[in-house]
Amino acid sequence: MKKLGFSLLALAAAPAFANTPVPDVAPASSGHHVVINIPQQRLFLYTDGKLSKIYPVAVGKALTQTTIGAHKIGAKAYNPTWHIPKSIQKELNNGVTSIPPGPKNPLGPVFVRLGDPKLGLGIHGTNAPASVPGVRSHGCVRMKSPDALQFAKTVPSGSPADVIYQMASLNVDGAGNLWLAAFRDPYNKKNLDTAALRKSIAAWSKANGKNVSAKQIDAVLKNRTGAPNCLTCGGKGKISGSLQSLAWLSGSGALSKPKAVKPAAPAVDQTLPEGSEIEIDAGDDTPNNAAPVLPTTPVKPRAAAPAASDVPDESTDGSDNLF
Repeated sequence: MKKLGFSLLALAAAPAFANTPVPDVAPASSGHHVVINIPQQRLFLYTDGKLSKIYPVAVGKALTQTTIGAHKIGAKAYNPTWHIPKSIQKELNNGVTSIPPGPKNPLGPVFVRLGDPKLGLGIHGTNAPASVPGVRSHGCVRMKSPDALQFAKTVPSGSPADVIYQMASLNVDGAGNLWLAAFRDPYNKKNLDTAALRKSIAAWSKANGKNVSAKQIDAVLKNRTGAPNCLTCGGKGKISGSLQSLAWLSGSGALSKPKAVKPAAPAVDQTLPEGSEIEIDAGDDTPNNAAPVLPTTPVKPRAAAPAASDVPDESTDGSDNLF
């Protein structure tokens, strides 16, 4: 019983995301840093330079891509009202101009601005949790609602948030084994630098006296399953401890390191009044299976209301996505 009790304690102490491949990122050494990897459909949260949380997310489709680059976390709206764009109002033709907070609201319980408001991006909850993870939104980053609430309450406005596009992860576990994962290319960018990846594997292998099969590397890159594959234990090993990323984008065999930054002043959250309207860009389309929504009092758009570009689209996995 003592041995079993110890095992349970050890399991409880291990991070829940220990087996998730980690991208090559140099997080800020101080404060919170958000990283969203599009091909992986994951949001990585770093705190004071260390990985503290990983969330599954749904990102923009190929036709309505989530904007890649460096952003900042902006204002937050709890229990937001979704203002329906005029184009969708015309198609619904039922007099509804907005969806109030509640179970039918596609934005879920919270909306967090991502980057310049002109981009129309946000991180928010959903009324269709089965649609997360995925590549299916109109540009926004969709989270399961409990995750979205936890994220919004943890990460202050002004925190850096990078949207990246890494089609591979090269990690080392606690036992010193090398793991490779490869992901699909949803935006057809074809930007995987296999030369840098192989150079990094070779540098790490030489430094650690390990042999890696070139055929196994080729197989992982061809299959792109997203699962971590052990390159130094015949692909059959189990991950020990947490995975740490190698700085493979530069061809290095060393671990990725935090980026030194000056400690920021205490953050002050930007929180909009509860129930604030979140507008959707008029260029978004409406899914063919859009269901009628409950009528609500028409509300005219306010000039000060933040914009968003995510009308949750029709789900392909059987989820009850109304919009």
